[in-house]
Amino acid sequence: MPVDPMLQSLVAGFSSEAQEVCQKVTLDLLELEREGIDNEALSKVYTRLARHLHTLKGSAASLGLQDLSAIAHKLEDALAPLRKDIIPMPRSMVDLLLHGLDLFLLRAQAHADGRGDALPDPTDALAQLVAEAPPPEAAAGMTAPEPEPAPAKAAPAKAAPAPAPAAAAPALSLAADDSESLDAGWRVAAHQVTALMREVERLREFRMRLEDRLRDISKAVELLAVRELMAPTARARAVLAAVTAGVRSDGHEATDIVDSLEEGLKSITTRPVRTILEPLQRMVRDLSRQLGKQARLSVVGAEVSLDRRLLEKLKGAMVHLLRNAVDHGIEMPDERERAGKHHEGALTLRVEQQGNIFMMELSDDGRGIDVHVVRASAERKGLITADEGARMHEAQIRDLIFRPGFSTRVDVTDTSGRGVGLDAVRSAVESMQGRIEVVSTKGSGTRFMLTVPVELGSSPVLTVRAIDTAVGLPMLAVESTQLASQENLRIGRMRTQLDYNGQLVPVVDLGARLGLRASAPPSEGQPLIIVQSGGKRMALAVDAVVGDRDLVIRPLPAEVRDVPAYQGAAILSRGELLLILRPGWVVSESAPQTVAMPQSRRALVVDDSLTARALHRAMLEAGGFTVHLAASGARAMERLQTETYDVIICDLEMEEMNGTELIAKLRVQPDTKDIPVILVSANDSAGARARGLSAGADGFLSKRECAAGRLLAEVLDVMSRRGARA
Repeated sequence: MPVDPMLQSLVAGFSSEAQEVCQKVTLDLLELEREGIDNEALSKVYTRLARHLHTLKGSAASLGLQDLSAIAHKLEDALAPLRKDIIPMPRSMVDLLLHGLDLFLLRAQAHADGRGDALPDPTDALAQLVAEAPPPEAAAGMTAPEPEPAPAKAAPAKAAPAPAPAAAAPALSLAADDSESLDAGWRVAAHQVTALMREVERLREFRMRLEDRLRDISKAVELLAVRELMAPTARARAVLAAVTAGVRSDGHEATDIVDSLEEGLKSITTRPVRTILEPLQRMVRDLSRQLGKQARLSVVGAEVSLDRRLLEKLKGAMVHLLRNAVDHGIEMPDERERAGKHHEGALTLRVEQQGNIFMMELSDDGRGIDVHVVRASAERKGLITADEGARMHEAQIRDLIFRPGFSTRVDVTDTSGRGVGLDAVRSAVESMQGRIEVVSTKGSGTRFMLTVPVELGSSPVLTVRAIDTAVGLPMLAVESTQLASQENLRIGRMRTQLDYNGQLVPVVDLGARLGLRASAPPSEGQPLIIVQSGGKRMALAVDAVVGDRDLVIRPLPAEVRDVPAYQGAAILSRGELLLILRPGWVVSESAPQTVAMPQSRRALVVDDSLTARALHRAMLEAGGFTVHLAASGARAMERLQTETYDVIICDLEMEEMNGTELIAKLRVQPDTKDIPVILVSANDSAGARARGLSAGADGFLSKRECAAGRLLAEVLDVMSRRGARA
């Protein structure tokens, strides 16, 4: 039956509202399917279900959507005996109600699209719905009487139930409000919102510059306050004090403006993550039933809000990961019980946002990743050779699951086996400038961790220093700060621990962790930063705490995004690059890669990318090098006039003077002709490599190879070869 044209504008709002209500009903049904739920909880869920279904029925009837009202009425009838006796809901009844919700939503969307008059009569669908339902007594666990013929049971569906004015009024009011808000809304293009975001970032940088100006004024006042200048500079100091107060007030106002604009833009451009995660619980349930398994998805942190565009991209990735977890990770119920596990598999999605960094973790308690099976499958499919597989460590083998064409299945099923899935997930995450990692223990489960930057938002960052190297720590990972003392430290032969709130926490020297010096226990009064991540806690010994501020953390370039130590980088007010440590790396117990080498070895890094220079420097300093930087070939030649180096690492493509031109200049000068040079390039083609080596380079690495940890090994190799020829 077509909808009255006068009400058509309200139907779209009703359809949107119905989707939200049906999602709530779905979550309640999945909860009722769970084992071990007590009677009090059962009663609450049944009451919610009945209220939601009654709202759907009344709202539909008030808009003249009698087919939808009839479907909701049938679902109410199916629920009634279970609600009366407060008994667990059989899986067959959950299937029936979920099928009815699907039918309701499909028809609601058709009405919203103006296709209601083309819909088939719902009588047949309702008859099928009733025929598939177990008799009420059977559903309630009693002996079922002989069922009546289907036509007699289906007959009441032909007559639409009378509208319920009390229930319909609120729903109709909601639909009207939605319609009015849509009519009064503004249509804004994505690029316009993005432009506003950039202006907010400019304001944030302006605020940081104000803070720097305040520090400069304070230093000037201190200089004028020396005893000899006290009297002559009294008036100047008074003026500066007034200026300082004014600038500080302006800084506070700028902070309020930035925060207000940021929150306003977030409310316009973001949606709760639950809008994509909660529907996935139904998908996990249905896929488990299809495969003969039992699995339940739990979501933690679903109220975090995220850019709507990123949500759509993440949804596909989450579908792939969850289907993979149910199909490959979760075992069959009898297999789980033999392994001492609960017959129902557990999947957990945890989401968290730290400033402008969004993190999502999917874990399961399934069989885990068997690296031997993965390696054999990759060799069988020709993704790696047997020699390559033999040289890989476990983390590299696990990473093979992201290769295009990889699958451990020999046969192709509806769910998997085509080699398409996890490679698409990695591509999607990398397209968002994000990162995905996998950790697994055979027999215990698997964890996938996604980290994605968001365009809007700043992160509180604590800046700390080791020797002369400054790095940032996300404040959300910083639990507290303390000073080292004889009373709170437990210094042993192999390790040092901090007595922290009655627990012994490992102490790690940041300088040693970065490879800048040998590890040593903290000195008296040295700052200790208590860092926590992933349930682990560690005390990080630093040389100085510089301070905290709100910064926009940007992802690292794709070529170096896999460097494990760094989460990203931020630009400070004067253009300095601050690398931000990854909390998970800080608390990990793996030792830094160090190479026994005299501290006198010196390296020159030449690259016009600020980020690349900083990352190459970090890797080389971890190997014991003293590293100098040059932003251009010309600046490198100036350095070489006054400094000597054991190796030069140079970018191939630079403006003014590229890498091959710099090598040509080096090779014609007696003082520099024998210095080993390694060219680094984002271009990994055979032509670029041949061009670099023919120009006289001793080695050539792609930036992706550098990110994988090859830089230090290549430096040692070319230095060794040069030394052998000398």
